[in-house]
Amino acid sequence: MAVSLSPSPLPTRTAPAADAPRRLPRRLSQLAVGLVLYGVSMGLVLRSSLGGNPWDVLHQGLARHLHLSVGAWVTLVGALVLLLWIPLRQRPGVGTVGNVLVLGVAMDATLSVVPHLHALAVRVPLLAAGILLNALATGLYIGARLGPGPRDGLMTGLHRRTGRSVRLIRTCIELTVLTAGIALGGTFGLGTVAYALAIGPLVQFLLPRLTVPGGTARHRPGTGGGAATQV
Repeated sequence: MAVSLSPSPLPTRTAPAADAPRRLPRRLSQLAVGLVLYGVSMGLVLRSSLGGNPWDVLHQGLARHLHLSVGAWVTLVGALVLLLWIPLRQRPGVGTVGNVLVLGVAMDATLSVVPHLHALAVRVPLLAAGILLNALATGLYIGARLGPGPRDGLMTGLHRRTGRSVRLIRTCIELTVLTAGIALGGTFGLGTVAYALAIGPLVQFLLPRLTVPGGTARHRPGTGGGAATQV
């Protein structure tokens, strides 16, 4: 559920500090909508049965063996990853807690109403819709500037503590997660590759347009789903 942007930082957006309280309702509502849509997009990608992002491959694999819903594992894994913030001295925000609480519920709700599909002619467009919606949702909730998701906070926390590049740490985390997910029976396929190729450019395009102005904020290069970024 993390998103990789281009190496160049996104444009800085500023606004008078006095505007901050006035913008808080918009930020909270944008965060809520973004998190719900993110969970919905995860459900759509999963229903395509063509493979999802590495974390969702892990969630799906865990659900196959440990008899909880995929959405429940999204929540549990998010909470466990959040515990890893403690030694990294990361500070969660409203968006961080919301990420843990909302994504899994929204995903399970989507899976309950979208049936299993068999025709490839339907599954491929569903995958594409899920990826596009995921990018939109990422731009909304990251753009609210209310805290990263637990998985991205882990990535940026390790970056600060180790001095290694964000790109290297992100790659190592996601390869580890993906390998574990495949070993547990999660679906790896076209969707995994399509997500990896498409999500960065899509979020790169949408995020500057959806970021709520306020204060000086620069998005770290190479991140997207969490610190000043996500999922």
